[in-house]
Amino acid sequence: MESKVCLECGVPVKGRADKKFCSDYCRNAHNNKLNKDSKNLIRNINNRLRKNYRILDSFTLQDGKTKTTKNQLIDKGFSFDYFTHLYTTKKGTTYFFLYDLGYLPLENDYYMVVKRQ
Repeated sequence: MESKVCLECGVPVKGRADKKFCSDYCRNAHNNKLNKDSKNLIRNINNRLRKNYRILDSFTLQDGKTKTTKNQLIDKGFSFDYFTHLYTTKKGTTYFFLYDLGYLPLENDYYMVVKRQ
């Protein structure tokens, strides 16, 4: 019978026949190495979405909406490239959403910030 070695550190593995790692540490370390590139991309996108959400959430909403300027959003660090989904009304108006908070571009660099109920 052939003895198995840990895929991460090369130490002989004891236990079940299908066991691949000697410990949880080695299993985690191996999987983290495999997923490193994609996880960095996902982490950066999620951080950007989270920051945009916090910026929209910082506005005081009256009746679920408020008005602001593009400069105010940019000054707070808002990035218009990151949003979770679009919502188009029957009239053809397109809202950009970050989860339940969204914004609608208006005329003269104004934006309406809304909360979806």
